Amino acid sequence: MGRVDAAQPMLDTLGRPLRDLRLSVTDRCNFRCRYCMPRETIDEALDFLPRSFILSYEEMARLVHIFSRLGVQKVRITGGEPLLRRDLHHLVRMLKESGVELALTTNGSLLAAVAEALAAAGLDRVTVSLDSIDAVEFKQICDTEIELEAVLEGIEAAIRAGLTPVKVNAVLKKGMNDESIFQLLDHFRNTEVIVRCIEYMDVGTLNNWNMAEVIPASDLIAGLNSRFPIDPVQANYQGEVAKRWSYRDGGGEVGMIASVTEPFCGDCSRGRISADGIFYTCLFATSGFDLKTPLRAGASDEQLTELIRAVWEGREDRYSELRAEIGPETQRIQMSYIGG
Repeated sequence: MGRVDAAQPMLDTLGRPLRDLRLSVTDRCNFRCRYCMPRETIDEALDFLPRSFILSYEEMARLVHIFSRLGVQKVRITGGEPLLRRDLHHLVRMLKESGVELALTTNGSLLAAVAEALAAAGLDRVTVSLDSIDAVEFKQICDTEIELEAVLEGIEAAIRAGLTPVKVNAVLKKGMNDESIFQLLDHFRNTEVIVRCIEYMDVGTLNNWNMAEVIPASDLIAGLNSRFPIDPVQANYQGEVAKRWSYRDGGGEVGMIASVTEPFCGDCSRGRISADGIFYTCLFATSGFDLKTPLRAGASDEQLTELIRAVWEGREDRYSELRAEIGPETQRIQMSYIGG
């Protein structure tokens, strides 16, 4: 891995730095969640990436090294389902050499067996996607034969391994879990788990998104406050995606991600790399920038640095703020491809 001198901080056209990087390691998943990869549309419409198209761990580590020199401080490993990628702890160890904070987002079904190895390799935290604590509803939402208990065991294994605070991401959708969400929140009260509720988003074009099915975070806050009084908590840092609330009785913390009803594009400092090496500057992007081709063609670290800089400094994305103007017919990259 060639040496890259620390570069001047990058700012996009709206003055936003690049601080967080989502790194997808696979576009495949063992769930078919109805708000993300509905089987009736995804399995027919998508051709999953051939293995030769996917970046090797060495290639991913080299890119993260370069991004870290350009200001990236946090890297989140995503998918698809990242734990479908074999020996992921090897990648974690390689990425940690760049000095970045490392997190993982997973559906949790395979986590119990590997949590300890991931922690030993240098993973700092884990986030588990879980939309219902009801076993029957869980299977319906995820369209899977995997049992809820496997995910709960994964969460417990992550806690034992020290991958804390463990966060649970729950997508909210009318008619899906608008009643049971309070059961999930109650389940994780007074534990080491922080639940973050996410408004159903129009990521990609194959999840049949409808604004009428969005549950505003403000409605959930009101409903939660009537059950367990909560108080707002100051953000940990500028650009934090979740607004934080704490239970007044000391029962812990809950987060609300309201990217539909309360867009936060103005503070967005996140970039994304797909498993096949495409750099996306927005979750709702229509296209990205190919890093794999120059990487495999022998580009130096300096050349890749300048390419990345040019892309970011030309960035002007603010899709969530312009959603109504852009319209739903715009083709967008699927969430399963860039990991949310």
